[in-house]
Amino acid sequence: MKLTHEGKLSLWGWISARILSLAIGTIVLIAFCMWLRFALWNFWVYQQMPETVRQEFSLLQQNPEANWDRYVRLVEQYYGHTFINTSVATVDWLILLSLILVAIPIIVWLGLYGIKPLARQFISLARTARTVAQGNFTVQCPQIDRIPSELAGLVYDFNQMTHRLEQYEQKLRTSNVAMAHELRSPITAAMGRLQGILDGVFEPSAEHLQQVMRQLSSLNVLINDLHLLSLANAGQLTVLRQHINISQLIRERIDWLSPYAATKAMVFKFTSPAEVWGNVDPERIGQICLILMDNAVRYAADGGVLNITVIDDPVHILLQFVDHGPGVDPAYLDEMFEPFSREEVSRNRQSGGSGLGLSIAQAICQAHGGEILASLSSQGGMCFEINLPKVLPVSNC
Repeated sequence: MKLTHEGKLSLWGWISARILSLAIGTIVLIAFCMWLRFALWNFWVYQQMPETVRQEFSLLQQNPEANWDRYVRLVEQYYGHTFINTSVATVDWLILLSLILVAIPIIVWLGLYGIKPLARQFISLARTARTVAQGNFTVQCPQIDRIPSELAGLVYDFNQMTHRLEQYEQKLRTSNVAMAHELRSPITAAMGRLQGILDGVFEPSAEHLQQVMRQLSSLNVLINDLHLLSLANAGQLTVLRQHINISQLIRERIDWLSPYAATKAMVFKFTSPAEVWGNVDPERIGQICLILMDNAVRYAADGGVLNITVIDDPVHILLQFVDHGPGVDPAYLDEMFEPFSREEVSRNRQSGGSGLGLSIAQAICQAHGGEILASLSSQGGMCFEINLPKVLPVSNC
């Protein structure tokens, strides 16, 4: 019988073990009762025999052929004429029938007792599922002892599912709160400025109108980012592949952002072969580069340098972005790609940004069939690695 989930029997082995145990136990019990009945009867008959007869009968039992007639007479005299009767109406058959009738309810009781853990587990699972269906994802189904491995695996997977649902619900609530805050901030600023103009507090000058326009532009960027993430979550993010020189693409993005980085006393050091060709969406990959470079300027300017490296091989293209800033708490690495996620110490709201940049970068990488990983650099700071396949499946287009 095969042991599978954490040393438990499989469902087939669990059922087979109980059926075989009941069957073998019943046979052994009936056989023992029959033997015990004969042993007691034999002992009682022996006690009724005179000593000389007992000795003679013992010798004849060992070799009945020595005096068969005498042996039969002794059996009939002390055991009775029905001892060798093969009719079903004999006492032995009646005793056997009585034992079977007694064993049936015992077998039924033992069978019900044996499947009790199975029934208890299914009842517990059904109650927990009903609670989850009502929207409570915090419940966990207790695992009953002595259940088959398949059912133990089902309970484990069910509890993992409810735990994931609880996490998703918590993330959704957090995301909704963060989204409301991010949308409210530029709207409140723009409305306040416009209300001031309407009330005569501010002159309707180009400067004030430009401030309103900046808030609305910020709102538009946030909405576009949310739209991109919703497309990615629905599997509808469009990737327009082109056979381009990725090295040249990154150089262009570095040229775009270098003046801004210079205002923060930061430089970009780029290491790459002159030509690294791949089938990617230049706008999307360029967007990832701008996100990571902008993050480095915002949060790691103290390090002064962002090292950007491109590694080429026949199948994949690896992009590395390594800064020398303060980095993040190691516990935060698993959360930093969540929408609106910020690390309180080094990724605060005062540094700007909506908290969607890394989520967008991850969505774009996944749409390309690649991945983005974050880790702490051995020299301090953050290390982001982007792994992109050179050729995308047609279905990802």
